[in-house]
Amino acid sequence: MSASTSFCELLIVGAGPAGMAAALAAAPNGAHITLLDDNPAPGGQIWRDGPAAHLPLQALRQREALARCAHVRVLCGTRVVGLAGTKALLLEDAESGWTQHYDKLILCTGARELLLPFPGWTLPGVTGAGGLQALIKTGLPVAGERVVIAGSGPLLLAAAATARKSGAQVLRVAEQASLASVAAFAAQLARWPGKAFQALKLVDKSYRTSCHIVSAQGRGRIESVQLRQGNKVIEMACDRIACGFGLISNTQLGQLLGCTLVPGLGGAQALAFDAFQATNVPGVFAAGECTGFGGSERALAQGTIAGHAAVGNITAAQQSWPDRARWEAFATQLHRRFALSPSLKQLPRPDTLVCRCEDVPHAALAQCSGWTDAKLHSRCGMGACQGRVCSAAAQFLFEWTPPAPRPPLSPARITTLANLSHTD
Repeated sequence: MSASTSFCELLIVGAGPAGMAAALAAAPNGAHITLLDDNPAPGGQIWRDGPAAHLPLQALRQREALARCAHVRVLCGTRVVGLAGTKALLLEDAESGWTQHYDKLILCTGARELLLPFPGWTLPGVTGAGGLQALIKTGLPVAGERVVIAGSGPLLLAAAATARKSGAQVLRVAEQASLASVAAFAAQLARWPGKAFQALKLVDKSYRTSCHIVSAQGRGRIESVQLRQGNKVIEMACDRIACGFGLISNTQLGQLLGCTLVPGLGGAQALAFDAFQATNVPGVFAAGECTGFGGSERALAQGTIAGHAAVGNITAAQQSWPDRARWEAFATQLHRRFALSPSLKQLPRPDTLVCRCEDVPHAALAQCSGWTDAKLHSRCGMGACQGRVCSAAAQFLFEWTPPAPRPPLSPARITTLANLSHTD
């Protein structure tokens, strides 16, 4: 192959827990494996490294084990641009682009935060809950800042713990789920002792249930936030807001390949898979949060099964089925107890932007019948993020089917795209 092409027997896209587990499971087979991720180091979002990151022991052990695998090539800072023919992807890193051919493929493309628009959500100082964690890990100074964290799910408590460790003053953790739902979830945690212990460590005195954000105020930057607590609306002065309403699967690459989508545990679309994590496309497997959000343990179990199955080690794959079933049960409880309230659809006002890239307000979309209609009348989803943020919001707000992905999947250099002229 030329300098602009490469081949591996097994290509794994995404080096989070699922991707790392898949590589480690497949490695003893002796296959030549390429594991790629767009982050600077393996770990994905949940085990994201950085100057202020404190990686768990399991993440460090996974990295060390990968480093000892002679047949595993780890490519960090590498993105998938698009398809490049049969069993080939167009990749790009900071220096060059090339066509990566493969025999088998495992998609571990993870998930992204669901951000719902509310008045003031575009002000500087507003991020996602997971986004705040990532920023802090990469060195964002938050010492002394007054922070409000809102949305839904256990990620809120994890973000609060990260912020507090970095010196921030966490004023409120606002969980939209009811006290009854959260209590029911907590009562089930005895089935997963590790999660119960983790929850105890994250208990926060500022945590409130049946509480959600109403609006953010400020002149040029966040100055205060309004929260609805039961039947009351309270206002708190703050310096930063982190607001996330759960996670949605990154399915774009799978869709381009022709993989079937199914409703995930939280209702959003996810990649369909069978008992061996295989998709409907021959030779393509899927593991981790691209199949629905359920935490790192579920991702590790799925990745292990996919890695074994991809190299034909069926018996070893089957041995991980009970572990996967255990964490699928946890994921089911998670999505059931933290399901989003339909009342959150009332968060935007008519002038609240839904598409930030093209400055499209809620009022301009409320009468549209779907994505095509919205694009024709407002350019919604046609900006820099190509609908990655507003499509998920619109699916929740208007129940629109998200648009089909179009290449390139990420911004790319002209010289990288030129490689496509050499493919069939």
